[in-house]
Amino acid sequence: MRTLIVKTLILLLVTAVSIVTQAQASSAADAFPNRPITIIVGSTPGSTTDGLARALGVEITKATAQTVIVDNRAGAFGGIAAQAAARAAPDGYTLFITTNTTQAANPHLLRQLPYDPIKDFEPVGRLVQGYMLMVVNPELKVQSVNDFIAMAKQAPGKFNYGSGSSSARVAAELFQHMSGTTLNYVPYKANPAAVMGLVGGQTDMMIVDLTTSLPQVKSGKLRALGVSSPTRSTLLPDVPTISEAGLAGYEAHHWNALYAPAGTPQDLIDKLSKLVRKAMASESLNNFAQQNGMEVAMTSPIELAKFQLDELESWGRIIKQAGIEPE
Repeated sequence: MRTLIVKTLILLLVTAVSIVTQAQASSAADAFPNRPITIIVGSTPGSTTDGLARALGVEITKATAQTVIVDNRAGAFGGIAAQAAARAAPDGYTLFITTNTTQAANPHLLRQLPYDPIKDFEPVGRLVQGYMLMVVNPELKVQSVNDFIAMAKQAPGKFNYGSGSSSARVAAELFQHMSGTTLNYVPYKANPAAVMGLVGGQTDMMIVDLTTSLPQVKSGKLRALGVSSPTRSTLLPDVPTISEAGLAGYEAHHWNALYAPAGTPQDLIDKLSKLVRKAMASESLNNFAQQNGMEVAMTSPIELAKFQLDELESWGRIIKQAGIEPE
C-alpha cells in the first residue's frame, strides 16, 4: 500500500510540474517578445541585407518596444551567419535575414556546407525581391553592354569581375556563358568590399545589387551599363536592361527572406509572421525597397518553404548552365 501511495504522489508531482512548465511556456509565448531580438545577417554594413534588417528592426521596435540588434557575420558567402543562426536557441529571439545565396545557391556552389538550408531553419516569410546592376570601372573605354562584350572577346582572360555573394557571382558567370566571354573571378568577403574593389580598379566589372552600386554610379565612381531585370528600373530610367542592351534573354534576380532556427515553436513562427507582415506593409519598408530597386514580396511561412524549394532547383539549373564547378 505504501509503495502505491508513493507512486501515486510521484505521478501527481510529475503531472503538476508538467502543467506548470506548459503554463510557463504558454505565458512566455503570449508575452513574446519581452526582450531584445537579434537578427543575424551574412554581410557587412552597407549591403542590401544589412539595410533591410535595420529598417525592419526599427519597425519591430515601434510595434513591440523591444530593441532589435543586427549581428553582422560576413564571410563564406553567408555560410558563417547561416551556421550561427542554425545553432541559435529556437526561442524566437534569434532570427536570420538572408538571401538566395545561402538558401538556394550555396548548396550547388560549395562541396561542403556547414548548414542545411532546409532542415536547419523554420521559414517565417519572404520579404523583398529585386534585380541587379551591371557596372564597370569608368577607366574602361566602354559605354554599353555590347562594348564590354566586344572588348572582353578581343582579350579573353584579361578582365576581372568581383563578387561578394553567390548572386553576384552567378549573375556574372551567366553573363559570360551567354555572351561567350572569359573573365577572371575575384572573390570578396561581401559585396560592399567588392564594389570598392571595382571603384579602386582591382576589378573591371560587377553585376550586383543596387544598394551597394547605385551610390557609386550617382557619384560618378562607377558606370552603369544595364539592369538585370526584364524591364528598366525607375531609379535609372535611362539605363537599358542587359537584355535590350545586347544580351537578349539575360535576367538575374535576388531576394531576401526571414528564418528562425529549426525547432522554433509554431506559435512563435505565427507571431513573428504576423509581426513582420505588418512591418513590411509600413511606408518606411516600402520606401526602402523602392529606393533600392526592389519590391516588397511578403509571403507566409508555407509559401516561403515552397518558394525556396523552387529556387533551390532553379539556381542549381542556372549554375550548371553557367558551367560553374562546386568549390
